[in-house]
Amino acid sequence: MTLLTDPAQVAALCARLAAEDFVTVDTEFIREKTYWPVLCLIQLAGEGEAAAVDPLAPGMDLTPVWDLMQNPDVVKVFHAARQDIEIFVHLTGRTPTPVYDTQIAAMVCGFGDQVGYEQLVRKLAKAQIDKGARFTDWAARPLTGKQLAYALSDVTHLRTAYRKLRSRIGDAGREGWIAEDMAALEDAATYLTAPDDAWKRVKSRSLKPKYLGVLKQVAAWREDFAQRKNIPRNRVFRDETLIDIAANAPGTVAALARTRGISRGLAEGPAGQAILKAVERGRNGPAPQPAAVREDLPAGAAPVVEFLKVLLKERCEKGRVAQKLVASAADLERIAMDDEADVPALGGWRRALFGEDALALKHGRLALAVRNGGIETIRLDEG
Repeated sequence: MTLLTDPAQVAALCARLAAEDFVTVDTEFIREKTYWPVLCLIQLAGEGEAAAVDPLAPGMDLTPVWDLMQNPDVVKVFHAARQDIEIFVHLTGRTPTPVYDTQIAAMVCGFGDQVGYEQLVRKLAKAQIDKGARFTDWAARPLTGKQLAYALSDVTHLRTAYRKLRSRIGDAGREGWIAEDMAALEDAATYLTAPDDAWKRVKSRSLKPKYLGVLKQVAAWREDFAQRKNIPRNRVFRDETLIDIAANAPGTVAALARTRGISRGLAEGPAGQAILKAVERGRNGPAPQPAAVREDLPAGAAPVVEFLKVLLKERCEKGRVAQKLVASAADLERIAMDDEADVPALGGWRRALFGEDALALKHGRLALAVRNGGIETIRLDEG
């Protein structure tokens, strides 16, 4: 178990790993009290060595790690990469590249939707991970041997999982199936929340223009404030309070103070004035365009969706690929209503696996039957 606290050691490790074909990567972090995750540990492994880098060590310089993450000749292997990569984007403004996510690869290899690391390791590396240190305080020092053993297991067993998954995908000729998802992981925009877009993540049913205008402006203020102060957005105020402000559009300090979740001190201070100005902008400015509203299914479409669900399950079981990677329930509804629906299932490898047959089923050129204890598809004459 190797914990590196000396910048020279980190530089030497990264220099050695730069000669590898791939490195496995994981991080440990905390974010309960902050908007941005606090990086507490970086685990790296090549074919013959593994080590944990301590970002909190005095005088630590992580430049060699960032350079390794940008080395185009070394594949960076993660499992469920998004949270780890979000940290790198926040600290450096760039994503690691090239990236390989074994969770996505596992979905293409028949391991189900969003398979966990422990399950994947158990099946592919025949190893058992002790999860006892999973929820410990990674910012506390010194780290224990149990913590380090757990942290390093997240990159050592990942080597075996990566090699086996890559071999299976190559043998099946499915490299292109995951290329689009890997490219999305390498797009820094995937991990950035622009304050002006913060309102879109709030679950609200009203589509009234003034309501949406206030919601957008106040949500943008809250997001910007949380980012600048580095506190969780719900520590500023919760979504329920945001929705209440949007619905009532308070115009005075007294009205704002009556909002549940807004203290009088907040309402009477500079933040309260900023919120009231955001409300005013929302009331007087143009309303944002709401997200597409889910349409009610026309008569007869609901049974078609159910048939499509059965076909999706049958095709994905036969093709040994996770259903979630092919189509969502909303995608199936859109296919049921529109042959030209703009959904992934009607393009590329997904269309070959499922989309063409989905349209054939919808138009009576394909039938489903129960035979020999399972579902089979039957091609029908079009004449």
